[in-house]
Amino acid sequence: GPTYESIDPVRFIGNHSSGKMGYHIAEELASRGASVTLVSGPTNQKVNNSNITIHHVTTADEMFMESEKVFSDSDIIVLSAAVADYKPIEQATEKIKKHEKSMSLELTKTIDIADTLGKTKRTGQFIVGFALETEHELNNAKEKIKKKNFDLIVLNSLNDKGAGFGYDTNKVTIIDAKGSVKEFGLKSKKNVAKDIIDEIANRIHA
Repeated sequence: GPTYESIDPVRFIGNHSSGKMGYHIAEELASRGASVTLVSGPTNQKVNNSNITIHHVTTADEMFMESEKVFSDSDIIVLSAAVADYKPIEQATEKIKKHEKSMSLELTKTIDIADTLGKTKRTGQFIVGFALETEHELNNAKEKIKKKNFDLIVLNSLNDKGAGFGYDTNKVTIIDAKGSVKEFGLKSKKNVAKDIIDEIANRIHA
């Protein structure tokens, strides 16, 4: 799901991620016998499998801290969250009143969770990242898989109808570290999760 970065006690910077894709992936892994730790941003999604332990977070910093705690003991890591790229440098402790016609907000980068964790990947770990792109999709995804030390990357395009944030469906392209590209048609996110886990299983057991 998303992260929310506070501007003041009322307002925040966020995005439209529903968390549906990540929750379906967690459920699919658990249904195949995995012991799953799900680090979730703010979302209305629920889990229905006792093999899933959920940790709720709000901000990118909180998501990183919870992910870092379990990373080294995890064999498969799926980084599907839509983490905010920026946060306000200062968070007001009281609601900002509407006085002027415009307001300037100074932002700073949040921690790049995928990049930071990828640099500490140990032998035997398998990391799956996600890329949401609007242009030069394949090239950007291929650059990201190398830069962040992923084994697989799942590419979403906001240019595809019925895919992306908020939908119950998704259309993905899965790319591995060797440059192999596999495109999938529009499917329910539950079935997309099955495709993703199948691709992981095929490589782990190869």
